Amino acid sequence: MDTDGTHDGRTTHTGHLPRPATPPAPPKPRHAPAPPPPGRVPALADWLRTARSSDGPGVWAYGHVPRAAEEPEVTPIRQLVSGALIALLAGLLLWSLLWNGYLGGFWLWPLYMFTPDSWAGGNASVVASYLWYAIVAGALLFGFGRLGRWPELGRRTFGSRAARAARPALPTHIEAGADNDPVRWVSVREAGLGDVADRLEGEVGAGRMNDVDYARIRRAWDSVRVDPSRLRAFADAVRDKGAGACVHPSGARDLPVRAARHDLLSRQVLLGTVEDGVRNPYARRGTAFALDPDVLGTSVLAVGPSGSGKTGRLVRPVVESLALQALAGQAAVVAVGATGARLGPDEAYDVVVRVGDPASVYDLDLYGGTTDPDEAATLLAEAFVGDVPGVEVRRAATALAQLLGPFRAVHGRFPAVPELRELLDQEPDAVAGLRRGLEETGRAPMLRELDARRRQHGAPGDPGPALADRVALLDRPAFAGFFDTTGAGRPFSLRALEHPIRVRVDLPERAHADASRMLARLLLAQFNAAVAARTDRSLFAFLALDDASHTLTPEAVRGIQRLRSAHAGVLLTLRSLDDVPEGLRTPLLGAVGCRMAFSGVTTWDGKRFAEAWGTEWVEARDVTHRTVFADQPLTRAIHAFRKLVTGKAVTTDAVTVRQVERERWSASDLAHAVPPGHAVLSLTSVRGERAAPLLVRLADAP
Repeated sequence: MDTDGTHDGRTTHTGHLPRPATPPAPPKPRHAPAPPPPGRVPALADWLRTARSSDGPGVWAYGHVPRAAEEPEVTPIRQLVSGALIALLAGLLLWSLLWNGYLGGFWLWPLYMFTPDSWAGGNASVVASYLWYAIVAGALLFGFGRLGRWPELGRRTFGSRAARAARPALPTHIEAGADNDPVRWVSVREAGLGDVADRLEGEVGAGRMNDVDYARIRRAWDSVRVDPSRLRAFADAVRDKGAGACVHPSGARDLPVRAARHDLLSRQVLLGTVEDGVRNPYARRGTAFALDPDVLGTSVLAVGPSGSGKTGRLVRPVVESLALQALAGQAAVVAVGATGARLGPDEAYDVVVRVGDPASVYDLDLYGGTTDPDEAATLLAEAFVGDVPGVEVRRAATALAQLLGPFRAVHGRFPAVPELRELLDQEPDAVAGLRRGLEETGRAPMLRELDARRRQHGAPGDPGPALADRVALLDRPAFAGFFDTTGAGRPFSLRALEHPIRVRVDLPERAHADASRMLARLLLAQFNAAVAARTDRSLFAFLALDDASHTLTPEAVRGIQRLRSAHAGVLLTLRSLDDVPEGLRTPLLGAVGCRMAFSGVTTWDGKRFAEAWGTEWVEARDVTHRTVFADQPLTRAIHAFRKLVTGKAVTTDAVTVRQVERERWSASDLAHAVPPGHAVLSLTSVRGERAAPLLVRLADAP
């Protein structure tokens, strides 16, 4: 039960979880809350009992208090002051008239009616009179105060501190009742495991459990409720190890460092704050902004120049959040970036593949772990020539299948990079050796595939030369020993995404840019194929491409559209949309549900985003100033004196209010009105909820 029965084994080639890339962290959680002082609530218990609510995608649910949907009408302070003074004078005038008897004595009849005659002339009558005067004065003060809007004037003048003190405090914690206290593990108790619940509650109280432990054990308990046969294993694991039960196969219970703030109960990562400005909807102004799998499942496209913060403010926190969820048994994440990209330390990953580095522990499976030659050929063709104009990917896949099928039939494996290059170049010795192998093993029908490849080689439109040129990019001394298919290495396959695994792939972008882009295309194609073929989709699978320049193809965009139904998503960052073929820019913006334009985008990129975000109906106010011409001599004299004093002619204002359709964000605004460290983004959840484009101030990069 330590692995929850869902991930065992060591090798990655067959789709199992590998051993960690570095020695496992000590069992003590690094971010476990310290034991609380006597009489105080532990930090984890306080975190668990904090209320969480959300009124739209992208809202940081931890302690969120929803705002009004529309901005209340704000009266000018000058108008409030004049109204308060008029109400005060009117109240004083009425009180003076009543006190001096100018309005008669009708207002004293309750005093005479409810006091006995024996009180007349005595002290009791005097006390009753002054008491009645105070009641009448208080009523006048209350009535004219409401009429003059004195409370609002006081709040606007002296601040809202007194108003907040008088307002009832909003609950910040969930009531710790027997039915809804997460610390007491009520559902575990109801299942007859009172001692197990007591052990877990004691772990929280003693500070030996952190947020990852709680999320991991909670998920394990949910799996027990689905499959009761795991009940005994779960109970034994908790009794034996407490907060360390059902631990991740790497042995880690937390990340070595955290660069962002996370809430594993709602599976969110805090990225910034929505700007409190008129460009944002009133209900979202000033609220915290976060992302979770419900939003990431629609995929994210982020565009911004170098230095705008895409890696530090977006990719790193998102990858870190999903790595924590992987430790809790909820997700699988693959981060792909250039060597040296700040995507977290090696200790934060189970697998680190450094392509081109001889010291790399893991290799990359060029064929994605598949044993089907046709599927392998399709993936390779997409990666090798998917971006080459004039080369049809389908014909390239056919050409590769004509070689991969016979080679696997003879050798029981796919060819390594040098062997594949020789076959594509139709080297006589390589082809003759493969032909002899087919004849000796009784695979004569496969000879037709080789004959077909020989006839097509060199013909007009043959994709073979283009494929050979692309394979030659990987047949370099820097990659010697990589992409091994003989079983001597430790290849990593994306088939392992059925397990809660954390993977980082470092590409040699600086020294081998073309090869890195080709490998990025291969990883994207393999990811789309792997998540679609998963039998267990309970884990959220995610691929983060820190630089997706020149990696997108028509088939890749179509695959991104299908990720939502496969409980998966991708994050793509680009310096400019010019790094995507022109025919794919509009389909790409339509395929992703979350679009982000960072500070510094060009007007050309801004135009694409503006078109994707569309228009909205807004209220436009047109003010027309007209000069007033007086007919009477006295009025003309007054107007002349006013113009002499103010320097302006007397005018009247005509206000026209109308509904017009305007762009939510124009290309010029995106290019020039987004401050540094900010981004404009729109969100869509997998349930179809949408958030209009928001101007967000992103948190500082670590």
